[in-house]
Amino acid sequence: MEKFLQQELLSNTIGSYLWVMGSILLALFCKRLVSKYFASLLYRIVGKRTDSIRKKSFLELVVQPMDVFLVLLVSLIAVDKLRFPKALDFNIYHITFRQLLDTAANATLIIVFIWLLTRVIEFIAIVLEEKANRTADLSDNQLIVFFKDFFKVILVIIGILMIFRFALNKDVSNLLTSLSIVGAAIALATRESMENLIASFIIFFDKPFMMGDLVKGNTFSGHIEKIGLRSTRIRTLEKTFITVPNKQMVDTIIDNISLRTQRKADIKLELSLRATSSELFSFLESIRQMIHANKAIENSSVFLSDTGKNAHLISIDLFAGMQMSIDEFNQLRETINLSIIKKLEEAKMELAATNMDVVISEQ
Repeated sequence: MEKFLQQELLSNTIGSYLWVMGSILLALFCKRLVSKYFASLLYRIVGKRTDSIRKKSFLELVVQPMDVFLVLLVSLIAVDKLRFPKALDFNIYHITFRQLLDTAANATLIIVFIWLLTRVIEFIAIVLEEKANRTADLSDNQLIVFFKDFFKVILVIIGILMIFRFALNKDVSNLLTSLSIVGAAIALATRESMENLIASFIIFFDKPFMMGDLVKGNTFSGHIEKIGLRSTRIRTLEKTFITVPNKQMVDTIIDNISLRTQRKADIKLELSLRATSSELFSFLESIRQMIHANKAIENSSVFLSDTGKNAHLISIDLFAGMQMSIDEFNQLRETINLSIIKKLEEAKMELAATNMDVVISEQ
């Protein structure tokens, strides 16, 4: 048996191959147990041990990339104990096959490690978002989503630099100098994207609107669903989903309807000139009393705004609280309109449009 294990195959003994295979199989067999253990240790840093539901979500995010990372790390350490076979010692475009394998292995390890860190950032964002949901200020939620994406981008950039340094053995300082020159050229070429990025910071710190707000622009109206590094996603009142560049959201005039203190409805009545002053006075008083009796209306104004050649114009302005939903507000408007129609019928008042139809038909 010992003689069999000492036999060489591709510059390594069979025993060495068995030792490497055993190490990899052991890592595959124990990966979930070890991953959960290290994930639990990591959870003590970023979470609360008493929150079982939160811990479960953390393990779901972290255990999979940690499994891959541990198996890959053990495999690389085990394989490194073998001597590289001379039969595979050849060049590929001035690069040895071993260098190519080392580069691929190191790059894969770095990629998996960055993947693991992004999952940790996602969990931290979930924890912070839960805490932010307990407060009335929605700006916290907005900042969490923004910085989650921002730090993910930073991690990806760090990962690329690590690949250049540890996988490709490039001097990062010289690379950064080169990248600064290239970055300046790219910034000029992608000026619009840079403007959108700067505009995203303006939105987050100036806070003209936040996620969930109902806004109105020149060509759109809808609810803010997400504010990203480049654009803002809006669910329009027609239930379509549009993407607006952040620069446009900063430069254009945006009406933040959610910040209004009251909802307003205005009604214009054009009454026939046949109505006398006493009839108009009685009608206006009845409308005022009807509106005053409705507790949902916070402020109102009813007045005879104009009179002239064609009609007596009555203006009715109604104000309700913003805590009322748009459906409830529309229902209120319908109730008021029906009540006004009933008052017109009771007072036997004619609308100017009806009077004009009669005049036209007589001609």
